[in-house]
Amino acid sequence: MTITDRYDLAVVGAGPAGLAAAEQAMRTGLSTVLFDEQMAPGGQIYRAITTTPLTRREILGDDYWHGSDLVTTFTRSGATYAPGSTVWAATREPDGGFEIGVSCAGEARLVKVRHLILATGAQERPFPIPGWTLPGVMTAGAAQILLKTAGLAPGSRTVLAGTGPLLYVAAAQFAAVGAPAHCLLDTTPRGHLRKAWAHALDFLRSPYLMNGLSILRAARSSTTIVRHVDAIEALGAERLEHVAYSVDGNRVEIAADLLLLHQGVVPSINLSSAIGCAHHWDDAQLAFVPTVDRWGASSVAGVTIAGDAAGIAGARAARARGTLAALHAAGMCGRLTAAQRDQHADAARAELAHWSRGRSFVDAMYRPADTFRIPAGDTLVCRCEEVSARQIADTVKLGCTGPNQMKSFLRCGMGPCQGRLCGLTVTEIIAREREVTPGEVGYYQLRFPIKPITLRELATLPQTQASEQAVVRIPRSP
Repeated sequence: MTITDRYDLAVVGAGPAGLAAAEQAMRTGLSTVLFDEQMAPGGQIYRAITTTPLTRREILGDDYWHGSDLVTTFTRSGATYAPGSTVWAATREPDGGFEIGVSCAGEARLVKVRHLILATGAQERPFPIPGWTLPGVMTAGAAQILLKTAGLAPGSRTVLAGTGPLLYVAAAQFAAVGAPAHCLLDTTPRGHLRKAWAHALDFLRSPYLMNGLSILRAARSSTTIVRHVDAIEALGAERLEHVAYSVDGNRVEIAADLLLLHQGVVPSINLSSAIGCAHHWDDAQLAFVPTVDRWGASSVAGVTIAGDAAGIAGARAARARGTLAALHAAGMCGRLTAAQRDQHADAARAELAHWSRGRSFVDAMYRPADTFRIPAGDTLVCRCEEVSARQIADTVKLGCTGPNQMKSFLRCGMGPCQGRLCGLTVTEIIAREREVTPGEVGYYQLRFPIKPITLRELATLPQTQASEQAVVRIPRSP
């Protein structure tokens, strides 16, 4: 589909929130373009939903295949779909709209829109342990990508480690394709179930209870599970050879070819931060999240944030939040009156309430332990610049007070990942050393381009004053 230079609405991300937002926006009459880095819609949870070789429904589960209807509905909506596109900038225009810098098929271009919906989803939380940079150590999410897109499953000497439902989902899926993991090292600390029990009533009434029990049964029947693991280390010379772990100080070492780490997901905030949207520290989710209202509207007029990018709530809740974001955009663009917007929102709000129920229980139960979030000693924190936890702590003792100052001292967050793999860890180490909250420390100041682009791509931009300023221009306050 041909991309034009102007739309009413641009949606960034083709996960459940972005797909629902684009489809709803088209129904309200907004000309809409959906930009997505992947070559097929679905996001992470529904990744490769139209192309996966795993066609047996029971392998990936009913939750995964729910995405088929969502993709079909979006495809029929008539929205412009731009797969393989990287949005690297979004700056405010004099008329109140935005100019988006986007690269597709090796070429960069600028697209003007009246409203912007960020549905950039979530990313796995950093999990810095000794040896996590060895070949053979990956995230559980990366292994799921291989499974969904190519039908590739890990070998018999695979170790899953961390906390959160995704670990058990991965264990059940690997077993379903005949490749059960050797063991699952659950780092959920003792006492978390007791703390989560305060939220048990909502969880017992939630749609997640029976599904969660089914996944637990499948994982337990196929994989050895070691609970209350309090230390993990990846060992090897040129690549992973062993995994060492301890429970109550008792150390065990096992042979392993693959270690899959996971301790939950956090909102992907690089684009919203660079645009200038306000964020705050959410202590329940242990992450910085955008500050939004009940429609997903951010502190920057014309920017709405939908789905897990606005706070982790899951795929079904993300779909409802995408719909609400699109209705808000339609109201802001004059396609719906406030009364019409509110009326159309009733079903989405009911769906959101249904699928958000029980989330507090999950957050409390699977809250990652301090030990695995805030490393010490020679454990690498910033993989790109090879900066250790000890170096960061020592720099704080020299007077460094925050992550942005830390860039000047140690270049943390200045590598290719642009802070995605170290940002939260750096903030929490500084907070621990200063004995203040992560919210007081803050996060990296992010600037465009928020994804690496080549000089060749920039050279394809039309030679105008706007294109020359596209990479360096800082968005004005609303």
